[in-house]
Amino acid sequence: MRARLTLLGAAAVLCTSVMAQQPPAQTAPGAAAQQDPQSPPLRVFIQAGLKTHAEGQHDYPQFLADWSKLLTNRGAIVDGALHFPTARELSAADVLIIYKGDAGYLSQEDRATLDNFLRRGGGIVSFHDALCGPNPEEFAGFVGGAKKHGEVNYTLEADVPYTVVDTAHPIMKGVTDFSLKDEAFFNMTWSKQPEIHVLATAVMAKTPSAGTHAGEVVPQIWTYEKSLLPGAPTFRAFVWMQGHNYANFSDAQVQPMLLRGIAWAGKRPADALATERPQRGGRGGRGRTGG
Repeated sequence: MRARLTLLGAAAVLCTSVMAQQPPAQTAPGAAAQQDPQSPPLRVFIQAGLKTHAEGQHDYPQFLADWSKLLTNRGAIVDGALHFPTARELSAADVLIIYKGDAGYLSQEDRATLDNFLRRGGGIVSFHDALCGPNPEEFAGFVGGAKKHGEVNYTLEADVPYTVVDTAHPIMKGVTDFSLKDEAFFNMTWSKQPEIHVLATAVMAKTPSAGTHAGEVVPQIWTYEKSLLPGAPTFRAFVWMQGHNYANFSDAQVQPMLLRGIAWAGKRPADALATERPQRGGRGGRGRTGG
């Protein structure tokens, strides 16, 4: 059973759906360069999952609550759930953000829903182990790269030292080489036609799970653009492979980068979500109560 609740009443996070939105706010002086006034609000659907791993790790429900508020406060219209969105839910979205384990396990219905969403040019954003599943070739066709469930293809908790490869890309604006304590993946299945556009790589740490892969340089942040049918709109994907440790979503370089990646995937100016907009009339947004 898929229960729904609004963000206005979200005192607890463990639920099956959350949605928040607010009317477009007045742009503060000097913020005109951040968002095209002609662009409609970015519509986002967040697919999260149940909490797994240790405290502070893989906190998918907390992400759903925190980032629903964060994106809403930046002018986005946000919906979300702990299940894969229905066709109706995705029809109202420009971008699908996935932060849950093993999102590559898709039913035939969910696969068809995602396929239709991408065919119309919808954007997709994948964080951490969302790109894990039984058929990495299939999921790589959605986000550019994926890893197979059940294989040892991770470093566990270790240093992830980023080398920014494309400093000119709008998503990487102002990002310099830095390091996080997180988890990196290797043994990836990559899309060949087209290939990913690498934004940053990392050297695999020497951990017991890395084995002979220690020292390999593997893309960890990338974009991917593709059209599923001749003449169909091109969809955009943005991937940040980390997020094992939930605190890293708030890192001073990571959070602005992710906001730019979400906006870019939604075919908006990269800085469209950069400015936090004050609440209007003391309201935190308008939630949906039905459905």
